[in-house]
Amino acid sequence: MTQPFSFRCDATDGRARTGAISTPRGEIRTPAFMPVGTAATVKAMLPESVRATGADILLGNTYHLMLRPTAERIDRLGGLHRFMNWDGPILTDSGGFQVMSLGALRKLDEDGVTFKSHIDGSKHRLTPEHSMEIQRLLGSDIVMCFDECPSLPADRDRIATSMELSMRWAARSRAAFGDRPGHALFGIQQGGLDRDLRAQSADALRDIGFDGYAVGGLAVGEGQDAMFDVLDYAPDQLPKDKPRYLMGVGKPDDIVGAVARGIDMMDCVLPSRSGRTGQGWTRRGQVNLRNARHADDPRPLDEACTCPTCQGYSRAYLHHVIRSQEIIGSMLLTWHNLHYFQELMAGMRDAIAGATFTAWQAGFHAMRADGDIERI
Repeated sequence: MTQPFSFRCDATDGRARTGAISTPRGEIRTPAFMPVGTAATVKAMLPESVRATGADILLGNTYHLMLRPTAERIDRLGGLHRFMNWDGPILTDSGGFQVMSLGALRKLDEDGVTFKSHIDGSKHRLTPEHSMEIQRLLGSDIVMCFDECPSLPADRDRIATSMELSMRWAARSRAAFGDRPGHALFGIQQGGLDRDLRAQSADALRDIGFDGYAVGGLAVGEGQDAMFDVLDYAPDQLPKDKPRYLMGVGKPDDIVGAVARGIDMMDCVLPSRSGRTGQGWTRRGQVNLRNARHADDPRPLDEACTCPTCQGYSRAYLHHVIRSQEIIGSMLLTWHNLHYFQELMAGMRDAIAGATFTAWQAGFHAMRADGDIERI
């Protein structure tokens, strides 16, 4: 018998909580950060290296995978887990966000979205039903319902119309998903920055019934203050006995603020994208290894970090390989960044379990305020 998908909360500290999501492919410790493997790869990383950073789950991108190499091909080759050599849980987004970001390349109607591929201009159609079928072929453990996510700022009528459409699509996604033991379907709350619209969306999702709930429509240009204003109430509008997922977030201080407000799961391309552009994330904040100040620095990026990058390589070496555009520069910085993000999550889990989260937050912000180590 397939192990059911389940969520438990082991401890709370204020609104922050820690626990675990159980899936047939393993347990996901929460709060969890999910590295993004857009095209069946976390860029510049081997799957076993991603696992070594402490990641329990990866995110795959439905839009990109449906275009190349296609969900049908991945299915024939044994599913996404086998295809990318990752045996842990995988969450796939619905494809909706990427399609909505195409602008002039897409046309929206009640039934779904027609769009042109950014790769070759070929025409494609995505509906809630087709999104569910693609994600079934991929074999992901956590499936996201198909929704529309308008960019902010937008007027209330536009946000309301979009939210109502997303709720109709959520019901269709639920019906199309069907009964898939061991797999979970998450609904996505919309409503922009409007509390009443968020409440309406949450009520609609509750009525439909999902295995988990995402707070969508944030980190789309509204700024951190506005995002936190929404997170001050939005997670509490969703069921307490289900995981809460904040989509597309974010920077370390975004993540800490979200966890403090009751979020259990997050994802972002930031650690890997920053690694490919010479940016390192540390407990002291962001460090640009392209800067000349690092050229003669024999010290590691972060002396307290236990990742292979900090244990074996100097800032001077990182500066050299990044400026020389050597592939190892992207590899080393991405590994460090992913390690740091997972270390951040582990620190919060321990602090929440030990009822010391407030003090932990204060230390986190104080260390970042001090800034990077003095130059040599």
